[in-house]
Amino acid sequence: MKWFVAIAVDLVLVVVFCAIGRRSHAEAVITGLLHTAWPFAAGLAVGWIAAVALARRTGGAGPFDGSRLWPTGVVIWLCTLVFGMLLRVVAGQGTAFSFIVVAAVVLALFLLGWRGAARAIK
Repeated sequence: MKWFVAIAVDLVLVVVFCAIGRRSHAEAVITGLLHTAWPFAAGLAVGWIAAVALARRTGGAGPFDGSRLWPTGVVIWLCTLVFGMLLRVVAGQGTAFSFIVVAAVVLALFLLGWRGAARAIK
């Protein structure tokens, strides 16, 4: 899979995660989506940079594959979660423990789930 397709899938899923969260709290989805999504989108970018750097450092065989579950998907998921939450703190947005747990589970389901499904289909 081309790296830009994997990035696009990840970004769409992060936006969907944020939209679901806004909708479940009866908040304006469209008007507030950017406000909610930017910390996680930035975390996703950090995750992709880290995953590519890790692949280069470990000298993986063949071209970089953004659809790999391990270690690529796990690195991207953890960075999206951790940096997303840190940026929410800096921006004065909520980071209740229950939200962190829900975000960890949903982002894992989304960011790791599609990678697992893609591998199962191959």
